[in-house]
Amino acid sequence: MTTTASSVWGECLSFIEDNIKPQAYKTWFEPIKPIKLSGEALTIQVPSKFFYEWLEEHYIKLLRVALVKQLGEDAKLIYDVRMENNYSSSKPHTVKIPSSNRNPLNPQGVTVPLDFNKRELRNPFIIPGIQKVKIESQLNPNYNFDSFIEGDSNRLARSAGMAVANKPGGTSFNPLLIYGGVGLGKTHLAHAIGVQIKDKYPDKTVLYISSEKFTQQFIDSVKGNTRNDFIHFYQMVDVLLIDDVQFLSGKTGTQDVFFHIFNHLHQNGKQVILTSDKAPVDMQDIEQRLLSRFKWGLSAELQVPDYETRVSILQNKLYRDGVEMPEEIIEYIAKHIKSNVRELEGVLISMIAQASFNRKEFTLSLTKQIVDKFVKNTKREVSIDYIQKIVSKYFELDVATLQSKTRKRHIVQARQLAMYFAKRMTKASLASIGSQIGKRDHATVLHACKTVDNLTETDKQFRKYVDDITQKLTF
Repeated sequence: MTTTASSVWGECLSFIEDNIKPQAYKTWFEPIKPIKLSGEALTIQVPSKFFYEWLEEHYIKLLRVALVKQLGEDAKLIYDVRMENNYSSSKPHTVKIPSSNRNPLNPQGVTVPLDFNKRELRNPFIIPGIQKVKIESQLNPNYNFDSFIEGDSNRLARSAGMAVANKPGGTSFNPLLIYGGVGLGKTHLAHAIGVQIKDKYPDKTVLYISSEKFTQQFIDSVKGNTRNDFIHFYQMVDVLLIDDVQFLSGKTGTQDVFFHIFNHLHQNGKQVILTSDKAPVDMQDIEQRLLSRFKWGLSAELQVPDYETRVSILQNKLYRDGVEMPEEIIEYIAKHIKSNVRELEGVLISMIAQASFNRKEFTLSLTKQIVDKFVKNTKREVSIDYIQKIVSKYFELDVATLQSKTRKRHIVQARQLAMYFAKRMTKASLASIGSQIGKRDHATVLHACKTVDNLTETDKQFRKYVDDITQKLTF
């Protein structure tokens, strides 16, 4: 049988696969292509400088054993690094590099050519013409744990964030997914974790990025034929914070590249922190393999803050801004602005601006004017309790019957409609909706929503139920 580069490398792969974890094998050995066998020298093609360095750093001994078994003690390994030419539209060129790590396969050792050393990984954050030596974290130092007020609505997420910040990559909260409605502090908490990690571990590379910017960078890398550099840049980060990960929905290419980056970071003990306006179970058009990884660590929900927490948030904001405000005004704002933290702070900013520009005192009448404007301009979000009351009244039931285990058709339909409207008109997760409507699970809620959609299209009477209840809930 003729010995070829493919046959030798195939035997090497069989040995290597038996000696490392499946994910490591898939990540670092499946992409390699055998190119040429010349005597005892095997040439393999690898996709980038980073790839070559990683193999030399982590797998050189394993490669040595595998090759010596096939080619004898004089075995040599040459890397054919596929290089992208950034200065023209020509095809990528290659640079051949003999293995030259601490334990080289070539006993003589050969220095890596200078032209290879000039090859740098492209940093997606570098503005053309401006050189940056290190990666900027993109963090806002004002978003820290001191300014993130703890309450019952966020205690789990904040505590998990503190644990991650103290030991990034060393807790079971990897990834840490923080989810909740608009203005509840997801971005603030993500930044706070990153800021604390940078303070405690200055040498760690921490990077915050929105999913939209990540997607745009990926598109640019595809256009510029630098996809591998894009992936390997992100694989070098120690702590990756991605905001609004739900915006990856439907973007198959971006999801695929993020999947490989995520796998690499997680496998190497690096920390991943994600924020989303939905729990993983409620995310639409996200690949199942990604969703399963989102669930590996901890998903912590940020809920609407209670009255006491809202008062504390206002007091903290005023203290940081050096502003004094009567207690009755703080309490009035906290009682009437309930939906999110952003609106609370928006009212305060408006109050301070009005009083400052018009040289007025903080008064209750001024407060009422500003709060009324905010409430009027904010779309009212109905509660799940209110939805259940309206649906029960429409079908002449009581709420207890709606929530019961009975399988009578008209009660089941009423329950399904309540779940449908709760999903459509609130920011609650499927699990939260199910829990509040008869202690059902998220799968039951999902089934209910699909059933209502189907019946609305096929059953005129049922469509009338939907129209009537919609009118009662929105007017």
